[in-house]
Amino acid sequence: MNLERGSDKHGPRLDEEIKHETAGLTRGGVTGHAEEWREPEPVSDAEDDLRPQGYAPGHEPGVAPGMTQNDVDQRSNLARWLVEVHYPAGRDEILAHAEGNPAVPDAVVRALRDLPDGSFRNIADMAEALGLGRERRSGD
Repeated sequence: MNLERGSDKHGPRLDEEIKHETAGLTRGGVTGHAEEWREPEPVSDAEDDLRPQGYAPGHEPGVAPGMTQNDVDQRSNLARWLVEVHYPAGRDEILAHAEGNPAVPDAVVRALRDLPDGSFRNIADMAEALGLGRERRSGD
């Protein structure tokens, strides 16, 4: 009785091609020769969002009057991590939400500890209480 152990789903040529493409994966963590779209994307560090971003001269994003680019970046980062908070919310409620979520970066939790006691209607109120500035509309 002669049993063939090869694949009957593909021919020998396709089996060898697949074997060549996955050789790096089966030999130890090196990406194979497969298509680039099959490779996993790198995971970004949450702390990277907290660092001030550098922009090329003349390519800075627009900033509302009454705020700096750093204020905008920090306020945006607060909003990113506090999206599930139901406003109006008190300082303790906001801080408990941030401390209860292990994905929230330590720098955000430290910033929220500096919030004064009180109730906040939205992220803009919190940002202003933290000294990040508040955007001003014309006529304000």
